[in-house]
Amino acid sequence: MDSLAQIPDGVRYHCGAEARLRRAVEDVAMAVFGGWSYEEIATPSIDYFALFERGMGHGEAQRSFRFTDSDGRLLALRPDVTSSVARAAATLFARRERPLRLCYAAPVFRQRPRSHAEWRREQTQLGCELIGGDGGADADVEILVIAAEILEKLGLLDQCRITLNHVGFFNGVAEQLGLDAMAREEARRLIDVRDGSELERFLRGRVPDALASSDLKRLTRLNGGQPVLDEARHFASEGNSAALALDALARLWHTLETIGLHDVFEIDLADVAELDYYTGLICKIYVAGAGTRVGGGGRYDDLTANFGRREPATGFVLNLDALTGVLARTDFAHARNNNGGMTNIGAGESSARFREAKSRRTVGEQIKLL
Repeated sequence: MDSLAQIPDGVRYHCGAEARLRRAVEDVAMAVFGGWSYEEIATPSIDYFALFERGMGHGEAQRSFRFTDSDGRLLALRPDVTSSVARAAATLFARRERPLRLCYAAPVFRQRPRSHAEWRREQTQLGCELIGGDGGADADVEILVIAAEILEKLGLLDQCRITLNHVGFFNGVAEQLGLDAMAREEARRLIDVRDGSELERFLRGRVPDALASSDLKRLTRLNGGQPVLDEARHFASEGNSAALALDALARLWHTLETIGLHDVFEIDLADVAELDYYTGLICKIYVAGAGTRVGGGGRYDDLTANFGRREPATGFVLNLDALTGVLARTDFAHARNNNGGMTNIGAGESSARFREAKSRRTVGEQIKLL
């Protein structure tokens, strides 16, 4: 049989109803981004490998498909959109008014180990980036509300869970315990796989007497609602980065409660994978029926410094392939909103601003937070 009658592992065709569904989901996401005044950006599919190595870190960038240009420079198929957007913010848009609100629907290409469940060489990301401005908590709330609105318009809000964490919590706990780099990584691994017994054995004799290793087993179970933040105070010294992270999450949770969205979210301080890329809030998005998480994001204030000046930045992506896999088993039907004019929402108390924003978006108005 001719080998060209088959396609490579990790890629696939989409046709008929499935192709229409993918386009409908993309339309929903891009309409919501547009409703929050995000401007679409299309980045090159091929770029210098060094861009992604600098933006994602060497380990993650190594998963890209690499090849050599005619001038000898190493190129890569785009494994990530955020790195390209961050470079554009620091160069092409360096003089634009801040904050920048940019969104995209774009395929990314990554090599994955064959043992990885449901792996894909090509996936389409639906994402947005909020770069510059004061970088305050409202920026984090904005991206979370946008993610929730997309899931709501897809009819998935009741089936989804968005977990929240903050890099400062684990970093502060590790610092307080006096863990060296190797011990820190092992503790992070054990917390992330929720192995409390092994974590206790590993930390026995390595931690200060004030924190019994048996107590530290609880680090693997710190997930839930507001009470989790109170329980986590046991591991945070006053004023260190762990305590400051808990303060930030408490304020964020209060805002989500005030605008009636907290039921969608969950604190998960034991999810400590992928901390190196982020500088603050981390979110991960799960939907019942999906084999893997369908999205995630967070704050990455150091990224633009790789290409110019440092700016506060936050954003998230949704995996189009994972979303359509779930929606294909539902009766999802796409109805467009007719967005009319745009309403500016000025400065003010955070919860009031987002209540007004949500209310106006419910009836399809385009809004912009000033």
